Amino acid sequence: MPGLNESSDLTARLQLAREAALQAGRLVMRYFNQGVEVERKSDNSPVTIADREAEQLLRRLISDAFPDDGILGEEFDEKPGTSGYRWILDPIDGTKSFITGVPLFGTLIGVERGNECAIGVIEMPALDQRVFAAVGHHAWWQRGDAEPERTHVSAVDRLADGVYLTSEIDSFAERDASSIHERLEAAAWFSRTWGDCYGYFLLVTGRAAVMVDPVVSLWDAAALYPVLKEAGATMTDWNGRETYQAGEVIATNGHVLEEVLAIFRDSA
Repeated sequence: MPGLNESSDLTARLQLAREAALQAGRLVMRYFNQGVEVERKSDNSPVTIADREAEQLLRRLISDAFPDDGILGEEFDEKPGTSGYRWILDPIDGTKSFITGVPLFGTLIGVERGNECAIGVIEMPALDQRVFAAVGHHAWWQRGDAEPERTHVSAVDRLADGVYLTSEIDSFAERDASSIHERLEAAAWFSRTWGDCYGYFLLVTGRAAVMVDPVVSLWDAAALYPVLKEAGATMTDWNGRETYQAGEVIATNGHVLEEVLAIFRDSA
């Protein structure tokens, strides 16, 4: 993309992340709406052959191109690295959507450089769209085979005019935080559970003002961070601290962050 040094380590990894996400998404689509068998992991979350094969493909592509990079994925053991880069993978973010035939699932690839996630790709294979970013070089939205275009958050500056999203309402109850969801829902123009990575996709393409998840894993969140940041969004924990490693997320278009945080403070 414009502004990136084509010979840089960051550029090379961004190019691979985009291509790998595209390939993994195509693999996943071979199983979509095909009645794949669903297994349960130790935490009772669902997993399919598509999840596992997609992550194996990603790992092969990364290891072939950057054998010294570390890899952390949802489905298999972590591979340590020595290069200072670590790839963080979620082959299907939104497996419940995938197994029920809902097209709002994605493949997530984040690349950490040191202590910061510097590259993020959100690939939506059933929609044939993707957003991606490298820190300092803007966020980009590509639809089909069209040229990527810069993307950014909406200008909505109050919740009453914006869309509030979350993944699962029950997860608020699990944290004894149902009142937070109820107050956000009441304050927003309207709310939907267009969740998982698709909710963040809507945020960075200017169609939602806030997305909240009470519980996330590192592979759910890492890829989101650079895309959100470069699109002008905020990504914090529930106390307003910028991070993708807290196991919880408040993501906003920036303009409504203080209004959202006030709801969290008043509900504590």
